[in-house]
Amino acid sequence: MHHAHATSTHTDPVCGMSVSHAKYTLEHEGRTHYFCNPKCLEKFRATPETFLVPPPEEHTHEAGDSREYTCPMHPEVVQIGPGSCPKCGMALEPKEVSVSDDKNPELDEMSRRFWISLPFALVVFVLGMSEMIPGRPVHAAMGASTLGWIEWALSTPVVLWGGWPFFVRGWQSVVNRSLNMFTLIAIGTGVAYLSSVVSLVFAEHLPHAFRVHGGGAPVYFEAAAVIVTLVLLGQILELRARSQTSGAIRALLGLAPKTARRIDEHGKEHDVSLESIGVGDRVRVRPGEKVPVDGVVLEGSTSVDESMITGEPIPAEKSTGTRVTGGTVNGTGSVVVRADRVGRDTVLSQIVQMVSQAQRTRAPIQRLADQVASYFVPTVIATAIVTFAIWTLWGPEPRVVHGLLNAIAVLIIACPCALGLATPMSIMVSSGRGATAGILVKNAEALEILEKVDTLVVDKTGTLTEGKPALTKVLVAPGFDELEILGVAASLEVGSEHPLASAIVKGAEARGLAIERAVEFRAFIGKGVSGTVGGKLAIVGTAAFLLESGINAGVLEQDAEILRADGQTVMFVAVGGECAALLAMADPIKASTAEALRMLEQEGVRVVMLTGDNQTSANAIAKKLGIAEVVANVLPQAKGDTVRRLQAEGRTVAMAGDGINDAPALAASHVGVAMGTGTDVAMESAGMTLMNGDLRSLVKARRLSRATMRNIRQNLFFAFVYNALGVPVAAGLLYPFFGMLLSPMLASAAMSLSSVSVIVNALRLKRVAL
Repeated sequence: MHHAHATSTHTDPVCGMSVSHAKYTLEHEGRTHYFCNPKCLEKFRATPETFLVPPPEEHTHEAGDSREYTCPMHPEVVQIGPGSCPKCGMALEPKEVSVSDDKNPELDEMSRRFWISLPFALVVFVLGMSEMIPGRPVHAAMGASTLGWIEWALSTPVVLWGGWPFFVRGWQSVVNRSLNMFTLIAIGTGVAYLSSVVSLVFAEHLPHAFRVHGGGAPVYFEAAAVIVTLVLLGQILELRARSQTSGAIRALLGLAPKTARRIDEHGKEHDVSLESIGVGDRVRVRPGEKVPVDGVVLEGSTSVDESMITGEPIPAEKSTGTRVTGGTVNGTGSVVVRADRVGRDTVLSQIVQMVSQAQRTRAPIQRLADQVASYFVPTVIATAIVTFAIWTLWGPEPRVVHGLLNAIAVLIIACPCALGLATPMSIMVSSGRGATAGILVKNAEALEILEKVDTLVVDKTGTLTEGKPALTKVLVAPGFDELEILGVAASLEVGSEHPLASAIVKGAEARGLAIERAVEFRAFIGKGVSGTVGGKLAIVGTAAFLLESGINAGVLEQDAEILRADGQTVMFVAVGGECAALLAMADPIKASTAEALRMLEQEGVRVVMLTGDNQTSANAIAKKLGIAEVVANVLPQAKGDTVRRLQAEGRTVAMAGDGINDAPALAASHVGVAMGTGTDVAMESAGMTLMNGDLRSLVKARRLSRATMRNIRQNLFFAFVYNALGVPVAAGLLYPFFGMLLSPMLASAAMSLSSVSVIVNALRLKRVAL
């Protein structure tokens, strides 16, 4: 992995993701490499040479543009400011798209060269084709030598100025030992132009084998000029089409309002720029306005259109205490919102960053194209040499002229860019399409594998259920007071982040109990918590956790079993070494879960419910949802073991979860799917995030995966077939049968359109139905 500059963030050499932490690192040959997850680290450890490339030459860039630019085909290439890729010669693109990216310096430059070159090329083309006019009046009036010098004068600015970027990139490809499309263009155009100059200057000294019919000196100024002009046109079409692949990101960025109505400490309201809003500021959101920041509603109630985040068209009701997201559209109510996240910390900004990063990652299927492309240009050059030799030795007269034209046609028609663009263009468009539907793809590998998934492991709490359990019952043992014990439990759980802890605390608050913080608080993941409350040791947790402390649940265990059979979750409370009470909590099943499971079943996906809950409670939930396979009483560290067991059976496993305790399983699965309503840790560990937390979106994600992979296969098929047919035809394969030869000018038109056709096909993903 290499950078052309120093930066505070690092790029994962395996998947291309930006890494701003040092959690997963590996020293290799004196350098530290950073990874976004353990899977990428292990892949690098196994074959580091696959992901390491030599550093490129330093790039020049426009003054004033300090953004990072990268290459769609080679995301490991990063530099400050625009330029061209040292490996493939393509124009670099900003890593982070902005709303103001309507001006493309590369497109402007190519457009200027094209429009200035076009009239010269047209005149040269007309003069070059004039010998086909009956009677050849132009030749008779001027003479072949004078006409040749006029063509030279007109074609020289086109080839040497209009085509200068192609020669520069072709030379860079040789210096960097990374031959590409521009290598072929530079060689083909250069040979056509220089051979014509030699023929013109030394016309009287050319051997007979080098002369055209009638004894004239062969000049191909019109071919060189038209080839350059057509390639410039192809570059313009390609750059315009590529700019559309970032349309989804620009649309998301455009959702953020430019101003906000801030309420100052005196209660007065002022319209200020969005950049001046800080955390803790109060802002007024009026009917029909966009919410400027992520925050909490302090006053008022309304309905908010959150479709740009979740993909769901039904407005969400908002009232005091509920969260709102920046960029969403307020309905008919007026609300006051406290800003909790601003700028790059907002959900909208994070979505844009995630989509941008996903667009720079590589799908495994791209390795095939990369392997072919690495041998492609040398093979084409060798084919051109062989073509020239065959025509020169055995072709019809004038042999050398035919050999030269066909060799040039072979060089020009071949287009490795079509192969290289086949995968990244589809990934860029589909990740943007997913974002508009509330599906955030973190890396291309997840998008590729998802269509192959045959087993889905789902966490219960927060994935199948709402993740908002409520305290339903408190049963105390003889000699204990219900409110007192509930207060003790809440004093312990107030220090925990678990949803069940929140339910206990809210239950105590609803009963008006005073909550004090426990001392010597300790949390045991998957088991419970302990601490000292009121001078006594207290424990809240599972029956097994109490037994580890030498405490038996006693008669309360029977009541617990009855509650579990009803699908409720039970926690025990022990005080002073005695089991004092049980707390029952119910977490309602999401309204969409049953439908989502039916849709997954219709697609042939086997669903396995994974939970740390008791077997009886888990079975009760599974029975209601029709889930046949349940793995209960699973500790967080063992969830990954369950995923690996299913993988060992030959299954392609996706894991869906929303909590910190799901992170190991999400990382271990082939595709980790996080609920957007869950924790940031879960989203970091997953390859994909469903922003609305609805499993039905997973079905949409599978449709997106299938459409993307179908599109990539179409692109690869076209690129392979195009080159497999185009190169032999350019070499003259059809001549013995039909007397047909492919003009280098037609070859350049076909080459220019091949890349554009791949991009246009990828753009169809913007309209795919999910």
